[in-house]
Amino acid sequence: MKTYPNLTRKTDIIPKLTIVFLNFNRLDDTVKTAAQLKKLCYDRNNIEIIAVDNGSKDGTSQFLESQSDWIISLKLKDNLGIEGLNLGFEMATGEYILVLDDDSHPLNINTIDLLIQSLDRNKDAGAIACKIESEDGTPFQTWHIPDTKTDLFCESAAFVGCGFAIRRDIFQEIGWFPAKYFLYQNEIDVAIKIRQLGYKIYYNPECTVVHRNSPTGRAGWRQVFYPTRNTIWLLRQYAPFPMSAYYIFSRLCFGFIRAFESGEYRWYLKAVKEAFQCRIKKSPLTPSLHKSFLILWHQNSIVHHIKWAAKVKCTSQR
Repeated sequence: MKTYPNLTRKTDIIPKLTIVFLNFNRLDDTVKTAAQLKKLCYDRNNIEIIAVDNGSKDGTSQFLESQSDWIISLKLKDNLGIEGLNLGFEMATGEYILVLDDDSHPLNINTIDLLIQSLDRNKDAGAIACKIESEDGTPFQTWHIPDTKTDLFCESAAFVGCGFAIRRDIFQEIGWFPAKYFLYQNEIDVAIKIRQLGYKIYYNPECTVVHRNSPTGRAGWRQVFYPTRNTIWLLRQYAPFPMSAYYIFSRLCFGFIRAFESGEYRWYLKAVKEAFQCRIKKSPLTPSLHKSFLILWHQNSIVHHIKWAAKVKCTSQR
């Protein structure tokens, strides 16, 4: 195993699950997440916790180092984005990895135990998507996971990056998160690669992760730049031609609308430039896999967005 600076380990026992969470200049959120994890996992020898600090300047790294009796702390000099998580994944020794953000945490110990059980019992599962909810218990509605109203264990196209569990060996084979993405859409790339390896993704609504959705560090330009650039990279790599051209055109339109709303035109133009300058090794999906990711293509379709908007308007007028 590689050696890392500022690294301490609680025990030499090989864990069943490693929890990895990334931190960047959100000290209050890091303290809350750590408190919840300590409450749930402190006395569990089968659980390993790794906290990666992405070059924080607000005291986050010092706090994490103060928790060295139960947290493995990795302090990075600079903000590497999701590449920081990858360094944490490389350190992980658990059979499974639970990925969190500094502003998310498991609701209870039942969530952690059920994640382990779900991967133990479902050998075809590459990853388990958690139910995401706010602090007041409101379910987080997103296309990444099935409609939370069903609350049934079922297959899922993807997962939300602030709360999912994955088999470490599969994650390693995939190459962890795509480091060049830095932020956003990285979980979609991993979801696609899991399916390409022949594994499934399951949604377990009994596994709940609370996402506090901190506004800190969520600058407007990030919402324009990374979704635009990274989604075009995804579409260039996985969507079959000629539909890929339509999806990319749609994403360009969505990005421009977001830039118009925020006034971040410079970042939009930079995103478009990088989206097409980067060399992409195409890996188009088979017809069956393409069909299984239908919701992803619809998310990048102007026609489907217009239909959804019309449906919502019609429903609200009733």
